[in-house]
Amino acid sequence: MKHPLPAQPRHIAVLRLSALGDVCNLVPTVRALQRQWPDARITWIIGKAEHSLLAGLSGVEFVVYDKASGLAGMRRLWRELGDTRFDVLLHMQQALRASVLSLGLKADVRVGYDKARAKDAQHWFTHRQLAPHPRAHVLESFLDFARLLGVEDLSLTWDLPVPEAAFEEAAALTGAAAYLLMSPCANPRLRNFRNWSAEGYAAVIEHAWAQYGLKTVLTGGGSTQEREMGARIAALSRPEAVIDAIGATSLKGLLALIGRARVVIAPDSGPVHMANAMGTPVVGLFATTNPDRAAPYLWRDFVVNRYPDAVRTYMHRELDGITWGQRVRHPDAMSLIRIDDVVQQLDALLMRSDDDRKEEERPDEA
Repeated sequence: MKHPLPAQPRHIAVLRLSALGDVCNLVPTVRALQRQWPDARITWIIGKAEHSLLAGLSGVEFVVYDKASGLAGMRRLWRELGDTRFDVLLHMQQALRASVLSLGLKADVRVGYDKARAKDAQHWFTHRQLAPHPRAHVLESFLDFARLLGVEDLSLTWDLPVPEAAFEEAAALTGAAAYLLMSPCANPRLRNFRNWSAEGYAAVIEHAWAQYGLKTVLTGGGSTQEREMGARIAALSRPEAVIDAIGATSLKGLLALIGRARVVIAPDSGPVHMANAMGTPVVGLFATTNPDRAAPYLWRDFVVNRYPDAVRTYMHRELDGITWGQRVRHPDAMSLIRIDDVVQQLDALLMRSDDDRKEEERPDEA
């Protein structure tokens, strides 16, 4: 017998700990739940860095789990929520750690992914599963949780909170001039070959400066890999064309920088989805991950997509012969992206944004 879903939930738990891009893609689902049930409490159990990005999100109570705290941190969280019972728990993290964490939460019904999308046997930890949705984008997979609960309005809204101090932090780095934002590195994880070349990035910086007079702001975390990449790009670029801000901003400061940028260029990583959430045009660079599943959702038409070529070149397969979302684990895959590919999409986005601005400035016809 299926566990019944609440017709009018009073308290909804969202369990999604990571990552930065994924939590940005999840926000429209939270907004849809809020529109359907404006009086419902929503408690989001979230990772530490992800919370620093979304802190202040209206109508959401955050409970932070620091993944580095392990089982001891789980026990603290269970004690914190020991007297809380949820009408429904939306288990949106496909990881065994999150499933173990969910065991200490009290909920009338637990909703997770269907078997085709579930990983780490997540369906063993849930009462109800989503309807199948083959070949779904990550953002659409999150919206499937709202669909299952009967939410009607699934329009996309973010409204991410960015405090004035973050805009001041951004302005201190860039001044008032228009700029392109470039986040060259994805998260430095094992066999996570998502980064393009310093030479390629430098060529795009030169194009943006020579053709549009746009400086490029380099952003990223403070890891050795990211700082070294930033230094290589800066060394290959005109000093007047680049601002190296890698490791120099908070996550809210990065949101503000992204919000003020003309265009963002980055591989499959948090910043492309942060730009999508902020309404900033973005060129995503994809070869090792499938953009049909993970591209910045509103800017999919402007992705540089060499994923099919990478699958053929390094896996010796066709797209219909691999599993949905399978990654190409080869260090040379991103070299399939050509400078002209990126320049073409950048030009298209800048032309579009100029046309949009002219349209906004045009006086209303009588």
